Amino acid sequence: MKEAIIGRESEKKILKDMLGSKEAELIALLGRRRVGKTFLVRGYYHQQLVFECTGLHEAGLAEQLLNFSKALQQAMQSAIPPATPDSWMQAFTFLSDFLQTKIKTQPVVVLFDEFPWMHTPKSGFLAAFGHWWNTWASRQPQLKVVICGSAASWMVENVLHNRGGLHNRVSRTIRLLPFSLKESGDYLISRGIRLDHYQVLQLYMAMGGIPQYLKQVDKGESANQVIDKLFFERNGMLKTEFDVLYRSLFNNASHHESIVRQLARKPGGMSRTELIEACGFTTGGTTTRLFEELEQSGFIAQYIPFEKTLRDAVYKLSDEYSLFYLKFVDRSRAMGAGTWHKIAAGQSYNSWSGYAFEAICQKHVLQIKEALGIRGVYTEASGWRFTPKQGETGAQIDLLLDRQDHCINVCEMKFSDKAFIIDKKYASELDRKVSVFKERTGTKKTIFPTMVTTYGTKQNSYYTGRIASEVTMADLFG
Repeated sequence: MKEAIIGRESEKKILKDMLGSKEAELIALLGRRRVGKTFLVRGYYHQQLVFECTGLHEAGLAEQLLNFSKALQQAMQSAIPPATPDSWMQAFTFLSDFLQTKIKTQPVVVLFDEFPWMHTPKSGFLAAFGHWWNTWASRQPQLKVVICGSAASWMVENVLHNRGGLHNRVSRTIRLLPFSLKESGDYLISRGIRLDHYQVLQLYMAMGGIPQYLKQVDKGESANQVIDKLFFERNGMLKTEFDVLYRSLFNNASHHESIVRQLARKPGGMSRTELIEACGFTTGGTTTRLFEELEQSGFIAQYIPFEKTLRDAVYKLSDEYSLFYLKFVDRSRAMGAGTWHKIAAGQSYNSWSGYAFEAICQKHVLQIKEALGIRGVYTEASGWRFTPKQGETGAQIDLLLDRQDHCINVCEMKFSDKAFIIDKKYASELDRKVSVFKERTGTKKTIFPTMVTTYGTKQNSYYTGRIASEVTMADLFG
């Protein structure tokens, strides 16, 4: 039985439009490893896909050409393998000959998966592909070519910003992001796994919305059991994924890992200057590229603080899996079944879960706006921090929704396994935070203290008259 495609509504619309268009189409599909790029193309185009070739990681030209020849044999459904091409120019000639037999009145789709891996040094792959597209493929109105790559930065630089034969040739670009909380829950349901919101949230905090990771969840397992199995047992899939993940995406991946490791230590975020200093890098083009590559691939995100400019941006580690791995698995002696159950009862779990929940809320701002009834109001989401000098009081707000209707929601995000209780100490801390914010920013807007929690906030004397609105975990699944 063919597996259904969960979510991905805007992406499916692009794929549908492409199929119905009256001209040749070249589409670039970007997205990190295991996010479901190939699954989306195969699933959506299962009737039109006539040729598919996947690049080999760290293989030479001869192996790539042999691999291409095998892909052609499979497409031709031939018992006898075709001759192995001696160059990419010849390979594309063979492909044109084959496609000519397929292109009639209905659209046909060709998929090049892990496209960057085919471009080995001095192989001439990119030039040959550009030549093939310009001289033959682009003239076949029924031909739709999809090129996929996990190395998003390579795709951007060499395909989307190509200055040679592929310049401005890509007709559509899709950047496939991990699932949202709702899509993650829907995906598990489609596999016959029914977990409540709290369990799905816990899974998401540890591994994000990566379909291939969620696929490892078995029926009847709790989130804690899944995390234990995947991260801490001897052959756990996510125990070894970290090294492979960065190496398969980036050349000299140690520099990228260095940035990610620094950010994992400072979940509140670091400025570009702080990061460069902590990693021992020099400022310049190479370093800029490292940041861009990690951002393009969705591992880090830039946040511009309230009323500041891009120059004051703070970088945060936005990949849940990397944060969890570096916090609990990397260089840890604690391993084996039951490890996570022990960790989840300790203090390090509490600090991690707080940050992980905040990061997820920042990715679900649209759902928070919807729950607050301000979806139609133009809003800028940001954070704010005041670092005090001696004798002053500091304050930090992780999520502010600055609204055009002259209001600001100051969001307090709290992860808890039951309803959150505001006590006297926390109430005075919140009051102080709001007054420091008003004083330091000079804002004239109305401030709405807003609680974003798992199971809601207990209504008590500290809540009443202080909290303007609240959002719960269920809203994040909206």
